[in-house]
Amino acid sequence: MLNEHYQLVNQPFFFDFSKNPYPKRLYLDDVRPTPEGFERAYDFEEFVNYISQNGLPDFISFDHDLGEGKTGLDCAKFLVEYCLDNQIHKINFQVHSQDPVGKENIEFLLKNFNKHN
Repeated sequence: MLNEHYQLVNQPFFFDFSKNPYPKRLYLDDVRPTPEGFERAYDFEEFVNYISQNGLPDFISFDHDLGEGKTGLDCAKFLVEYCLDNQIHKINFQVHSQDPVGKENIEFLLKNFNKHN
């Protein structure tokens, strides 16, 4: 970068190793097809297992209605507890649910978590 007189003659190179070139993205849904580039969890148990084994993914897309049993809101509540326990301060997410009340509840919980951490 410098010549023999210690003058800058070439611009420096910057390498950012903090960004993962292969982001982990999780799709929570029991019915719709999995979008390309996403891993899949069909229900609460699979969601909890994924997070427990892999940590927080870079992005999560939530459905609310997951058939019988626990919902996407239950998954979001688990995720908030997981993040609090592991000092994680931001969750990158979207909610693709067609259930307007379920969608609103998940968004409210996760946006509130992001705002206050």
